[in-house]
Amino acid sequence: PSDAIVEANDEVEAATIAVGMINAGKADFLMKGKIQTSDLLKVVVDKEHGLRTGNVMSHMAIHEMKSYKKLIAVTDGGMMTYPDLDKKRQILENAVTTFRQMGYENPKVAVLTAIEKVNPKMPETVDADALKQMSIDGTITGCTVEGPISYDLTMSVESAKIKGFDSPVTGDADIMLVSNIHVGNILSKGLIYSAGAK
Repeated sequence: PSDAIVEANDEVEAATIAVGMINAGKADFLMKGKIQTSDLLKVVVDKEHGLRTGNVMSHMAIHEMKSYKKLIAVTDGGMMTYPDLDKKRQILENAVTTFRQMGYENPKVAVLTAIEKVNPKMPETVDADALKQMSIDGTITGCTVEGPISYDLTMSVESAKIKGFDSPVTGDADIMLVSNIHVGNILSKGLIYSAGAK
């Protein structure tokens, strides 16, 4: 049952049981609690009994908050430290696959940066633009990608109007792709502890 509590002697055993439940189809999501991230990941990436699929593994935090009309995800704030463009593409595709499996037809992805214009001195903006172009040319499918886009333009239609920025993702994003683990970790914790996100 979905409300079952399974006893374990320690955190590593709890992780082992949880991963086993996912492999057996008895659970759908792995959520990290008090366990140390390194202890959890050791079990998750185990070659024999872990959750490897051959693709890049990434972390996604899905938030619900009163100030936003629907769920919104932040990825990756827990596993990939400094992803290059190809890893960002795979992180994006992992999130899109998850949202599509949750019933979303065309998830909207904001590739977050500090600004909304491409600046060669800010590699994150170059990567964001490249990811958007991949969605336009069909390399990335099943979603709408906007980038580079700042957080304010992602969340606020009013801010976008003031700045003359027009995008179907503005005010309607499902997924926020961040440039590195620090941005994702800080953004998710900021939403939880300062914006009341669950």
